[in-house]
Amino acid sequence: MRIAQVAPLYESVPPKNYGGTERIVSYLTEELVRQGHDVTLFASGDSVTKARLVAVSRRSLRMNKHCTDQMAHHVLMLEQVSQHAHEFDVVHFHIDYLHFPLSRRASIPHVTTLHGRLDLPDLVPLYEQFRDMPILSISNAQREPLPWANWQGTVYHGLPEDLFRFRPKPENYLAFLGRISPEKRVDRAIEIAKRTGIPLKVAAKVDPVDKDYFDREIEPLLRNSAVNYVGEISDEEKDQFLGNAYALLFPIDWPEPFGLVMIEAMACGTPVIAYDGGAVSEVIEEGRTGFIVKGLEDATEAVRRVPELSRAYCREVFEKRFTAVRMASNYLQMYEHVIRQNSGDALKK
Repeated sequence: MRIAQVAPLYESVPPKNYGGTERIVSYLTEELVRQGHDVTLFASGDSVTKARLVAVSRRSLRMNKHCTDQMAHHVLMLEQVSQHAHEFDVVHFHIDYLHFPLSRRASIPHVTTLHGRLDLPDLVPLYEQFRDMPILSISNAQREPLPWANWQGTVYHGLPEDLFRFRPKPENYLAFLGRISPEKRVDRAIEIAKRTGIPLKVAAKVDPVDKDYFDREIEPLLRNSAVNYVGEISDEEKDQFLGNAYALLFPIDWPEPFGLVMIEAMACGTPVIAYDGGAVSEVIEEGRTGFIVKGLEDATEAVRRVPELSRAYCREVFEKRFTAVRMASNYLQMYEHVIRQNSGDALKK
């Protein structure tokens, strides 16, 4: 199958450090290539792939100090996708709704994976206008704000099976990995560690939009001697960081669309203690791969109960549900579906 993957340009594919969407695009692209498909990746020029790379910008935009208009690069990418569209059996977009006006007027089969939150009032009139656009969710919970949209299916994220090594014996620390922002609630993680007396390692980036929040609310908390703030880390560093952790803390305060770090931890055999919200209950098996909690007292008790969980079972669940092979297989089914659908629409015309 001739497949185009259209990635955001904010990070490279795969990203050097933080970047969930671009990381999933990479895992999917490389697995499709491995299976013998003809894949073209539209992404930043510093991306690394076995697919054919169409480099829209010379480098990823987030760390490019010379880039002042990120949208200009994405509009240019849409034009390049349009020019090459006839070369593909299907185009898979990962750039939210940006391409909708263009795709509505094109005759090519296409589908869009939505990677972000959908509970924003501004999105309702947009998706009402573009009800014909075929879209995919990364969890069933993600759909709840827009249940009437043109959902084609749900495809859970997946990781290469050999990306992280199973570690049966952890060290004595809790881990927090992600962004430092109000909805990720690293402050809760710090308080949980304080209550349990177990050290906390925080590997996280701070986006410019969250810099004031970090300086005002979080930086003072990091002065606690039990907290080790290590900043952003690479995939290689992540393997040990997650794999050696006693448990991953995922104390979110928002409707998490998926939560990639949860399956990264499970791939290492590390259980997850997560606040209930969004896709958490779709990813974590309560009392088997982790604990789903509703407050600090619950979370504190969950940390004490971690020895009840099997790290081997966490890895087993990852291998059954959250590998790149399974993700690619599910996406291929979605591609075939929209291709058939597009052919039927063409015959009606």
